Amino acid sequence: MAIIGIDLGTTNSVLSIYEGGKPVVIANAEGSRVTPSVVAYTENEGTLVGDMARRQCLVNPLGTIYSIKRFMGKRYDEIPESERKSVPYETCDQLNGDLGVRIHGKIYSPSEISAQILSKFKTCAEQFLGKPVTEAVITVPAYFNDAQRRATQVAGEIAGLKVRRIINEPTAAALAYGVDQDKDEKVAIYDFGGGTFDISILELGGGVIEVLATNGDAHLGGDDIDQAIADWLFDRFKAENHMDIRGDAMIAQRVREAAEKAKMELSSMVTTEIYLPFLTADASGPKHLRANLSRAQLEAMMQPLVQRSLDCCKRAFDDAGLKPSDVAEVLLVGGSTRIPLVQAEVERFFGRKPNHSLNPDEVVAIGAAIQGGVLSGEVNDIVLLDVTPLTLGVKANGGLMVPLIDRNTTIPVKKTKLFSTTVDNQESVTIDVYQGERQFAEENRFLGQFELSDIEKAPRAVPQIEVSFDIDANGVLRVSATNKKTNKNESLVLMGAGGLTDDEIRSAIADAEAARDADEKRKNLQVARNKAESLNLSNARMLREQSALASEDLIKKTKDLLERADMTLNKDDATLEDYESLSADLSACSCEWHELVYAKEKEERERAEAEQRAQQQAQDPSANQGDSGTQA
Repeated sequence: MAIIGIDLGTTNSVLSIYEGGKPVVIANAEGSRVTPSVVAYTENEGTLVGDMARRQCLVNPLGTIYSIKRFMGKRYDEIPESERKSVPYETCDQLNGDLGVRIHGKIYSPSEISAQILSKFKTCAEQFLGKPVTEAVITVPAYFNDAQRRATQVAGEIAGLKVRRIINEPTAAALAYGVDQDKDEKVAIYDFGGGTFDISILELGGGVIEVLATNGDAHLGGDDIDQAIADWLFDRFKAENHMDIRGDAMIAQRVREAAEKAKMELSSMVTTEIYLPFLTADASGPKHLRANLSRAQLEAMMQPLVQRSLDCCKRAFDDAGLKPSDVAEVLLVGGSTRIPLVQAEVERFFGRKPNHSLNPDEVVAIGAAIQGGVLSGEVNDIVLLDVTPLTLGVKANGGLMVPLIDRNTTIPVKKTKLFSTTVDNQESVTIDVYQGERQFAEENRFLGQFELSDIEKAPRAVPQIEVSFDIDANGVLRVSATNKKTNKNESLVLMGAGGLTDDEIRSAIADAEAARDADEKRKNLQVARNKAESLNLSNARMLREQSALASEDLIKKTKDLLERADMTLNKDDATLEDYESLSADLSACSCEWHELVYAKEKEERERAEAEQRAQQQAQDPSANQGDSGTQA
């Protein structure tokens, strides 16, 4: 069964297949190897995809959707209004809390719109192969979260494709680069596409491709460069004509297309003229837009965007424990890497010229086709080891984040930890799942929650609750909790249970690094408080249950300590020293109680053994006499 590979891009998408021992890019019905990621809903011609949709966007701006990938798996309230410019912003709407697009009175989800592109590719592949196609490998940005990956899977399902694997775009590019390479080396994949940016550091060798670290920005790409030029044009027109034309969808589309064209021209020219005649009109007559844009002006607009990509590169190398000089090759992926400024800044950062040997538009799809060949059995000498981008864990007592799977852990992976109850006779526990790098759970992204009930009544910390995190090769997370005594199990599959916002993805690690010292102090304080609270409860239970064994001095000492503990644990400004001093005194007191309990248990055990011997002797008096005779 053929498994097609699809690079579902923000600006353009590419279809490929592994056939005859090599990956092949499949042209679309119009004869092009690259298909614009544009979908148009028309009243007369139905749904149009690709070049046909793009050609009619000027006359149907509110029915033509582009760059929908940026909104895959996103909730409506996660996207600032200013960022909805990537789709016709008048059409943004809510669909069960998620972002949807209203067209001709109907609301479409991003998955439904993306499915139109995948459906076109399914038809193209079937025409190329002459047989049905039902399975696919689809690529996504490395920093796509659970909701975004699940939305991509849903798009495939809507298109009639079983998505066999979701793989990261930089990893797919590494597959395309490494399939014919016999070298053992580290490479960096710098993927600056139309809507997203990714950096991945990989190690190639012996047919194994291992991702060492990944980082990225899910809202950084060529679209942002286009928008920067468009904003410059809007501002220039307003200054010259005292008219703000941003709100007209048809005008905005013309300006955006002119901005994209200017960007492309400035990759080979030092200056370009932008001319849009009859853009609008007022009482004085028609208004035209004419402007000259130089490469230097464009680079000034782009510099902050390129710097954001380099900041991601720095974080990836820090995570991998490497320096830019440690990589043997820097591979450029994505159409935006054709821009001279991007190439120059990449060369400056890495200290070497980047590798241009692969077509930046097709390399990701080729890698997806190779992965399809691996899954179908046609390729058997490549092993792909990908990673998860952010730490996953649960909320523990005191609000601490307990990591189970650290960021940049190779997937698929399963990790397990034991937890317990925090109060006596607790009959249920709630498992709160979070994603992020901060040490306190509430400062990370909440993913989901479920409850494990019917726990046997027992003192705190006695029941054993095993929590497991299991991430499959597609990055989909399954969380389960099992009562070790009863084997009762509850689980939660996190496939689109709310994703990180773009800002949260971009700043999650940066915030953690900036706040590491403060977080460490707060963590130590909370750990010390938890220890003191545990010892306090232990002493209180001893006083309640074993007071008959203790002297008046020990009882008074314990009561005084419990009062002091109550004051300290309820004091807002208690310090680490306060908790440590309290814990030391509570621990010493607890030892005295345990000595009494152990002494009582020893006495009862010796008495029970003596009674047992006496009963045996009473039942068989000759046994001891016989023994004595034998010894004599």
